[in-house]
Amino acid sequence: MTERLSRVSIRILEKEYQVACLPEERSALLDSAEYLNARMREIRDTGNIVGLDRVAVMAALNLSNELLKMRAREEAPLEAARRIRQMRERVETALDQGALEQDHQAL
Repeated sequence: MTERLSRVSIRILEKEYQVACLPEERSALLDSAEYLNARMREIRDTGNIVGLDRVAVMAALNLSNELLKMRAREEAPLEAARRIRQMRERVETALDQGALEQDHQAL
């Protein structure tokens, strides 16, 4: 697998980095680097954060926060569906028990 890796040059805040990746991941890597560069520029240009390491940490925190929020939004419908399924099962169980009680009373 290592022989399939290719070196890709990316530029973030006027600094160039060489990164190894699979050929099929090259486009995604370049898109990610471009997005990260834009976010880091935004943070740097506010003037509140000084130093590349601090800008990088703030960008990482912001991106992590965005990712966690997106995951929560994606999981919310799944959680709602799970809860609806549980409620439906409870209702069906209650209805089945009620029907059994009526059958016993009819006998």
